Amino acid sequence: MAKNTKTTKNKARKILCILSDRLNRQKKPLHLELLCKPDGTILKETRLKRLPTEPCYEEVWQNDDGKSSLDTCTSMSRMYRHALELPVKR
Repeated sequence: MAKNTKTTKNKARKILCILSDRLNRQKKPLHLELLCKPDGTILKETRLKRLPTEPCYEEVWQNDDGKSSLDTCTSMSRMYRHALELPVKR
């Protein structure tokens, strides 16, 4: 990871957050696109009307507590190898 610190120092990351409700499966999940600095500071939060068709996110996070906004979420879990996550370049 030390190799990429020079190239990703000022680059913003795109993160997908999925807010769903595990107790009420009839409620549609909310999809949020976050634009973040490398240190985790959120620059922009956008609500998606529909998901993209190809992978374009560096990370995918999910909350299944039935929250309606990212501000009220107390815990998030990372979803590894999600279909919309970019493949790892080695």
